Amino acid sequence: MMRLALRTLRYRKSGFLATFVAVVFGTAIVMACGGLMETGIRSNVEPQRLAASALVLTGKQSHLRPGAEDATPLPERVGVPVNLLPQIRSVPGVTSATGDYSFTATTTAAARGASAAPTVAEGHNWSSAVLAPYHLSAGRAPLSGEVVVPSGTIGRSLTFLINGEPRTFTISGLAGGPAGHAFFSDADAAHLVRNPERFADVGVQVAPGTDLDAVRKNLQAIDTDLTVTTGVDRGLAEHPDAESHRTALIAIAGSFGGIATMTMMFVVASTLALAAQHREREFALLRGIGTTPGQVRRMILGEALLVSLPAVVLGCLPGIFLGRFLFDQLGAHGVASPVIEFSQGWIPFAAGAGAAVLAAIGAALIAARKSAKIRPIEALAEASLQRKWFSWIRLFLGLVALGGGLALLIVTATVMSGPLAASTAGPSVLCWAIGVALLGPFWTKSVLAFWRWPIQALTRVNGRLAIRNLSARSVALSAAVVPVMLAVGISTANLYMQTTQVHASSEAFTRDLRADAVLVSDAGLSPKVLQQVRAVPGVASASAYVRSMGAVDDPRNAPFDEDGVPVVGVDAQGADGTAPVRLTAGSLSGLSGLTAAVPDSMASKTGRGVGSDITMTLGDGTTVKLRIVGTFAAERGYETIMLPASLVAAHTTDGLTKQILVRASPGADVRPALARLAAVHPGVQVADRSALVATNVEDLQTQAWVNYMLVGMLIAYTAVSVVNTLVSTTLRRRREFALQRLTGSTRFQVLRMLTTESTLVTLIGITLGTAVALACLLPFSSKVSGSAIPTGPAWIYLAIAGAAAVLTFGSTLVPATAALRHSPTHPTHAD
Repeated sequence: MMRLALRTLRYRKSGFLATFVAVVFGTAIVMACGGLMETGIRSNVEPQRLAASALVLTGKQSHLRPGAEDATPLPERVGVPVNLLPQIRSVPGVTSATGDYSFTATTTAAARGASAAPTVAEGHNWSSAVLAPYHLSAGRAPLSGEVVVPSGTIGRSLTFLINGEPRTFTISGLAGGPAGHAFFSDADAAHLVRNPERFADVGVQVAPGTDLDAVRKNLQAIDTDLTVTTGVDRGLAEHPDAESHRTALIAIAGSFGGIATMTMMFVVASTLALAAQHREREFALLRGIGTTPGQVRRMILGEALLVSLPAVVLGCLPGIFLGRFLFDQLGAHGVASPVIEFSQGWIPFAAGAGAAVLAAIGAALIAARKSAKIRPIEALAEASLQRKWFSWIRLFLGLVALGGGLALLIVTATVMSGPLAASTAGPSVLCWAIGVALLGPFWTKSVLAFWRWPIQALTRVNGRLAIRNLSARSVALSAAVVPVMLAVGISTANLYMQTTQVHASSEAFTRDLRADAVLVSDAGLSPKVLQQVRAVPGVASASAYVRSMGAVDDPRNAPFDEDGVPVVGVDAQGADGTAPVRLTAGSLSGLSGLTAAVPDSMASKTGRGVGSDITMTLGDGTTVKLRIVGTFAAERGYETIMLPASLVAAHTTDGLTKQILVRASPGADVRPALARLAAVHPGVQVADRSALVATNVEDLQTQAWVNYMLVGMLIAYTAVSVVNTLVSTTLRRRREFALQRLTGSTRFQVLRMLTTESTLVTLIGITLGTAVALACLLPFSSKVSGSAIPTGPAWIYLAIAGAAAVLTFGSTLVPATAALRHSPTHPTHAD
């Protein structure tokens, strides 16, 4: 049968081209996702500043809350207690251990003799230079008031912004090595760092021939809250933010890879099934001359393998470049860490190739099932027009998928809240889409019954002929409609989920935002600036504003902060303050020291209101006991905890206050005065409240961009299915077009009939796709924004519908026009 399969492919190239293209693109997408997954799992970060260390000790970047099963990630650098350094040095095999102080130190534009913004860099203690290949090329080690930099003029003064204040140092030496680092004397570094009781990390050297595993175990035994890394993992200690990016990258690659694999299997299966449907006459003849059902199945399976294997090989090449492109884009938009090395070994290749081949084999077996079992007489009677599509297996699977979509809809509408609603609303789209696709002929005929009358009234004779054609060819019509439904439904649901969530988050934040202006500086703002802002005429209130993450150590608070709760730091203030909250009890006038203001939902859940105490772990792993001084109303899913700004800043990685909120007195315009004040302080700028809103939804905007890019790829792949299906279906009807022309129809009349059919296919596909999207969006939007109507620009939906229309009309009319160029008696029209 393989010889027959080869001959079939030779004379039916166009029929199998659609399957070939689908497998190529599917292999490339799955392989690219596999590369992202491997990159996230490996998270290889080449060490630079710590490259000379055999082992690197850091703080554990996670916290296990009481009663919780999974640890909560800590976003800020935890560090290593300074008092552990003697114990580390006493471990057998350790020859030296050096602690590293790290803090933000930026050179000002004036210091560089340019008008550009300050360059962000890191400052370190000079003794930590031995942890990397830094060597003095000129000058000497720094003393108090001196600094060693990669380039410059020895003896020249250099001004840095450290903790928001300009400080001038004299260049004592030049040391080549990884760029972006400046070294101060150990005494100066201990004074400049915000928390001198903790090193950012500790580099350890061992004696030659020492067993690193044994030393690592002994170091780990010193304190269970320490993490010991070696080899390439030392780069993660140098770039702790790469660990959080790692989790996001794995999640994105896993979710999108799963969706892409399911979509590929569905597209390949539908393509092969359509090809098998178009060959019913051929299978009938084979059965009529004595071919067994098993031989037919083997022939179809052989054809699928002969098509898919070369397609998989060809799909590997774009898969390599696509994976690298996706990783670069994710890195450029802050989703993946740019310091992580992209990895794409043999596992992604095997995953992409295996998924594509399995999809082709499974699709071939499904497609061959009906053709192989049908009796020859029935096949000959059915070969010209397929009517039968129903099977109990298809009905069962379709109802299961629809049931899954309904269950997820109910869970979204009744259980989930806020951003968490996306975790159930997202998968429901696939369930609805698969359920509608499996029962496609039923849904297609139902929607056709609605659209047939207006279309027939507008198009008259051609409309009646097109409607009769589609009514008689309901199975073929469903095959054309389903890809359009998938493209419209999946893209509309995913895009409007993102726009709705971003809008809801912005609304929840701006509803209580009372600041009129904000001062910002990436290099940090000095407390002196805050005092000067408060002294500006017309300023009613000003407060530092710091953001981080934390965890409430109370099992009754779950699942409020399973992955951590946002923490906002502000200064103590009265009723006219700038804090973006609506107080329901207590006040913020006492928000200082170890105090907090919590949302009403958390207070009711834990039973702790004003005057009670809560235990909380801050972003750097420090556990504190806080007294509640106020409660406030907050939208479900968008809750935060308010702490003193000085407390939050002290437990962030850089320890900086980067924003100051300003509220003006009624009728006062303080922006000119604030602009003059900012001009005096290097790196400080004045922005309006939109800057706060943008910062608040920054993570959601990044997530939305990622979703737009990945959904765009799925749309493009689904578009391939649309084109494949419609082109194949149209070319299959060449005999029908020839008969129409022989009975008196002109080419223009045939094209007008096909235009009407394309209009109906487009309308039915858009209608079903919209219904699928709404089944996801309505409960999601009602829980996220309080309104059942999703939020977002109308042009997104119009663009999706327009793209679906262009694909449908182009994939039908272009091949039809090419087919109609020939005479109706031309051999091309032979069946």
